[in-house]
Amino acid sequence: MVLGFLASQLLVGLSRAMILFIVSAGLTFVLGVLRVPNVFHGSLYMIGAFSAFSIATQLGHHPASVWVAFLTAPLVVALIGLAVERTLLTRLYQREHLMLILFTFGVTLVLNDLVKLAWGADYRSILPPPVLQGSAVLMGVPVPRYNLFLLAVGPLVALGMWLFTHRTRIGKLARAAAVDREMVALLGIDVNHVFAGAFLVGAYLAGLGGALVAPSTSITLGMDHTILIEAFLIVTTGGLGNIWGALLGALLFGLTQSLGVLIWPQFAIVFPYLATASVLLVRPRGLLRSVW
Repeated sequence: MVLGFLASQLLVGLSRAMILFIVSAGLTFVLGVLRVPNVFHGSLYMIGAFSAFSIATQLGHHPASVWVAFLTAPLVVALIGLAVERTLLTRLYQREHLMLILFTFGVTLVLNDLVKLAWGADYRSILPPPVLQGSAVLMGVPVPRYNLFLLAVGPLVALGMWLFTHRTRIGKLARAAAVDREMVALLGIDVNHVFAGAFLVGAYLAGLGGALVAPSTSITLGMDHTILIEAFLIVTTGGLGNIWGALLGALLFGLTQSLGVLIWPQFAIVFPYLATASVLLVRPRGLLRSVW
């Protein structure tokens, strides 16, 4: 029973790590390609959760309603992110990082107010798809099926990002722009289109993370703040712009938080921050190579 409880707790931490990875992968991709510290990335995550709630609610109790929400909510968020990038952010790419941080923080305030106007300040929630409701027994301890589903989604997203960056033209151009954007422009490639595609992917991943977390937590205003802090820590720990580094950072963050619950529940939230701080003391540039 002790081993079963330990295993179930670690699985919960791993499932949390998969959500963190999906959101952090979008943030680190934008950081790596555009060199933009996107502070409203957390707001896109929150919009993804609220959008999933609205879509699932509008479709009613149909068994496929939540699956449709998982598919369409990230697309809605991606279009919102692209609209902001094309109309506003594209004018500031040559500015210093402080200006970009202040601008994206301002966008956060605007998006949060729009979310409050659209959905109000009440807590919302949705149920997982019927097939993922309930628990599976692992070593005599019940483990939520939805957590097991998240454990499968995370690696699929990592594989999808690898295929996108290594097997598609825009992905290869994004990698090249991350290394030397001036050279890419000299070759006749419209770097603005590459940036738009990269930001679209980053926003989509933020929305996907929000949609996937909706059945496992309360959907409310302010849920963007915590995820943003955690995502920036994960990205910094893993290596700026490195997708696999984001995965390692998310695993470190999620597992240490689960172990903290087992070791010292009152201060469990401190453990992942201590772990990331320890890594940065030893490797200031992160676990894996940074593209910066």
